[in-house]
Amino acid sequence: MDVLFTVLQFGTLALILALLYRPLGEYMARIYTSRKDLRIERGFYRVIGVDSSAEQTWQAYLRSVLWFSAVGLLLLYLLQRLQVILPYSLGLPAVPEGLSFNTAVSFVTNTNWQSYSPELTMGYTVQAVGLAVQNFVSAAVGLAVAVALIRGFARSRTGTLGNFWVDLTRGTWRLLLPVAVVSAIVLLAGGVIQNLNGFTEIATLSGGTQNLPGGLVASQEAIKNLGTNGGGFFNANAAHPFENPTAWTSLFQIVLMLMIPFSLPRTFGRMVGDKRQGYALVAVMSFFYIASLTILTLLERAGAGTAPQLAGGAMEGKEQRFGIFGSTLFGTSSTLTSTGAVNSMHDSYTAVGGMMPMLNMMLGEIAPGGVGAGIYGILILAIIAVFVAGLLVGRTPEYLGKKIGPTQIKLASLYILVMPTLVLAGTALSFAIPAIRSDVESTSIWNPGNHGLSEVLYAFTSAANNNGSAFAGLTANTPWLNTALGVVMLLGRFLPIVFVLALAGSFAAQDKVPATAGTLPTHRPLFVGLLIGVTVIVTALTFFPVLTLGPLAEGLL
Repeated sequence: MDVLFTVLQFGTLALILALLYRPLGEYMARIYTSRKDLRIERGFYRVIGVDSSAEQTWQAYLRSVLWFSAVGLLLLYLLQRLQVILPYSLGLPAVPEGLSFNTAVSFVTNTNWQSYSPELTMGYTVQAVGLAVQNFVSAAVGLAVAVALIRGFARSRTGTLGNFWVDLTRGTWRLLLPVAVVSAIVLLAGGVIQNLNGFTEIATLSGGTQNLPGGLVASQEAIKNLGTNGGGFFNANAAHPFENPTAWTSLFQIVLMLMIPFSLPRTFGRMVGDKRQGYALVAVMSFFYIASLTILTLLERAGAGTAPQLAGGAMEGKEQRFGIFGSTLFGTSSTLTSTGAVNSMHDSYTAVGGMMPMLNMMLGEIAPGGVGAGIYGILILAIIAVFVAGLLVGRTPEYLGKKIGPTQIKLASLYILVMPTLVLAGTALSFAIPAIRSDVESTSIWNPGNHGLSEVLYAFTSAANNNGSAFAGLTANTPWLNTALGVVMLLGRFLPIVFVLALAGSFAAQDKVPATAGTLPTHRPLFVGLLIGVTVIVTALTFFPVLTLGPLAEGLL
């Protein structure tokens, strides 16, 4: 029965994603290639003073991204600091400075890392006006950057990549908002709460009392998953029955996480004029997704020890209503995208099982990755793969008719180096500086030893990849971790965007190079295999030494 349920869950998910791939991918391509503005969009452009027909160079596009994100960060910080005077604050105090900074950075960078218990820290106004709004616009920023890179491949001899303000507006109004509204209604039908009730005191079975919060949960759940954000309304995130009541709502939330990232390759193929290129990318994404899910599920089902054997698997930290596969399916989906939501506690996974969510993020979250970030991440790896293939056959590498020269490979290399540098530097500094190490070991780490190292490594991996999930055994609301993780989230989000847009600009300025007999076909199984190999070597193997000190060492004990 359990095996049948597993097959039905995965089969349903795969079928839904397959059915959405073409229509959703085509629709997104139309959104970003249409020359017509909606009436509401024209009104918005007049308010902000934007000419929707004006094009931007990659430098102007980048400045728009950075200015928009900086203003959003400041406003969200102020909302938290002024919470005590806002309506529907529930009597909660202002959020402390360090935590306000960390949270503002987290939501603006599409990370949604939470070093706090949301229901005990944020009032409804901050949740709805601050956090939920950033869930929309941070996802729209990722989509805009991805589309700018795709235009770089599609265009020739031009110095422009489109208009950021138009891309941001269209991504929000035409895609994220309508789908989120429908999804929120579906979640409401599934039992997810949506109200403005404060704390309700109830009597427990043991004769005590407990205060249960209400909140605008369904609306935030919809966009947190659709936009691959991940910040929960409650501390238990999607393990909380108010956020995720049943097995089918859990599966629906997984669909929301994956539907846009898995459909973006179709958008890419459509915009560059070769749909086969999209099939190649989605094949790579699917390979890593299925491999990771299979390995993690087998590890959790075969958890060593008497208790896991009696329970039929490692059930600690997992909800009975989801089971092992429902938990590993959710965990794999959230860490292979930049969602960061959890319906089980990764800290309670088996030692080597807990390594899999880390590895998912260490891949660069390209299988399928976050909204926008996944497609531009895998395109960077495709450029590296084509370059490697060019070296092997002694030809100047080309991808989609664009030559990959020293400038392009330097930008791609810098993109690749950002994430591991931030992860390893942040983890190393947490233990190398005596005063910081003492604070981390005495305050933040609850499980010393190899597992404690894994918790810190996981935190910096999550921050650098703008994921937001946590091992759940680490106290991160400290001066060091609030600051360090905040800086890592900022650099992990915006440094790669700088390199992506610069790369897009360099490609857009080139002319198309006609394919010859020596051109590597990038839509065939050979290239798919090459891209898989390059991804493993360039990303995952970088972290093998530190993994041997954490989860791998713990697994051998």
